[in-house]
Amino acid sequence: MPNFNSNHYPYASRRSAVFARRGMVATSQPLAAQAGLQVLQAGGNAIDAAIAAAAALTVVEPTANGIGGDAFALIWHQGKLHGLNASGPAPMSISQQALSAAGHKSVPKYGALPVTVPGTPSAWAAMAERFGRLPLPRSMAGAIALAEQGFPVSPMVAVAWEQAYKNFTREFKESYFASWFDTFGIDGRAPRAGEIWKAPGHAATLSSIAADNAHSFYRGALAEKTAAFIRAAGGYMEQSDLANFRPQWVEPIRANYRGYDVWEIPPNGHGLVALLALNLLKGFDFSERDTVLTYHRQIEAIKLAYADGLAHIADQGHMRVSVEDMLSEAYADERRKLIGSHARLPSAGEPSRGGTVYLCTADEDGNMVSFIQSNYMGFGSGLVVPGTGIALHNRGNNFTLDADHPNCLAPGKRPYHTIIPGFLTRDGQAVGPFGVMGGFMQPQGHVQMVMNTVDFGLNPQASLDAPRWEWESGNKVSIEHATAEHLFRALGPAGLGHALSWSGNQLGFGRGQIIWRDQHGVLCGGTEPRTDGCVAAW
Repeated sequence: MPNFNSNHYPYASRRSAVFARRGMVATSQPLAAQAGLQVLQAGGNAIDAAIAAAAALTVVEPTANGIGGDAFALIWHQGKLHGLNASGPAPMSISQQALSAAGHKSVPKYGALPVTVPGTPSAWAAMAERFGRLPLPRSMAGAIALAEQGFPVSPMVAVAWEQAYKNFTREFKESYFASWFDTFGIDGRAPRAGEIWKAPGHAATLSSIAADNAHSFYRGALAEKTAAFIRAAGGYMEQSDLANFRPQWVEPIRANYRGYDVWEIPPNGHGLVALLALNLLKGFDFSERDTVLTYHRQIEAIKLAYADGLAHIADQGHMRVSVEDMLSEAYADERRKLIGSHARLPSAGEPSRGGTVYLCTADEDGNMVSFIQSNYMGFGSGLVVPGTGIALHNRGNNFTLDADHPNCLAPGKRPYHTIIPGFLTRDGQAVGPFGVMGGFMQPQGHVQMVMNTVDFGLNPQASLDAPRWEWESGNKVSIEHATAEHLFRALGPAGLGHALSWSGNQLGFGRGQIIWRDQHGVLCGGTEPRTDGCVAAW
């Protein structure tokens, strides 16, 4: 099991790991963590607590997620790991040909065209129905109260909100964006830190979802409003697209890393990228975390893994290579040979053919949940269904319009997806959930958290405190300011050839949560120091 007694990481120590026995909820927002903990204390399990925290996060952190986004979960229940893919497909009437004929070279970031069917409410309903102890009205009561009564905006959310408000003020001129400003503005500006923000329309929608297990959202009045609004804004969504959607229970995929099984959701998500990188890295020995060679090999492995991921990952029925072939030992051995002594530009191989919130929960019965939901790029598409608080995501932006690519836009197809929950087991027993939100940083964060735990013996809080890096493209790598300067110099153009840049943008390196359980049932949790994170424990 991971070492719970390790010291904080010396360069970025901010807080202590949290220990408990009866339950734990780790989120990026204290009010959401408390909503989850209250559900545990009311007799709910880790699944109910995850729903409570997730619903609350759509209220208290709208800068990163919302009712109109997608979600994924890994759920450990009664000794087995279950995967849930609640990402929605493109509308049945949209096509690559239609967008190309309209002059688009790519799917736009904003507006109605990148809106795919939102999956988040279906995830809450499916989790409650299969594994929960409490009805949705009880699990979601805390979130509804926060939206109805208001809450004081937290500091980091206020910063992101102000940035988005300024950007949207510049970008959005069409009338269909007006409901975003009506919903998320106060007196023509973003709410400030500590200022009370209320969302009555959001509260009403959450109440409706809770009352009928999201039926109205997909097949009732809310679905009718949503589809009509998207079409009026120039999109392709029909009520039938919403009515026909169902989340999918899926078999998680894994890679074994030094005796630990690291689990991810299969494609269309890109958790596969993290597993590909770990398969490469397990062929090396790492005695210390903060060495030039450790950083270099990690970066090179991620570059190779992403080259494969971006070339091959798509909605699984459209992939031209199998996950099994990509994760084979033979393929890892072949790709590992490309990691040399200097940085090199990544290229995809050919295997043999055969804006986001993350939270995790645990209860005293052994159930654990790794859950992630997102509107993408912060507030998503910029569209809010008037009067409902439903901020629609823009996941369709991840499609390509290249007709020869497996991830090309097509009717009823799910896009390449960046949000990924992670889970760790050993010898068939749960160690626990982990995740690092943040677009294309996510697989990179997963690799760094696994190695911080397994190779370097850091506890959850120390793992999250440690400085991070992010590969961007080509040989470009961004490194956090807390990284030792001698590493920066040795890895750079005059050293191993990486095009490095310092970055003080804390949110750019993702935001994570971790809960590990030891053999005695003791829970140890850590939360992200780069945002308003909180571990609520019982």
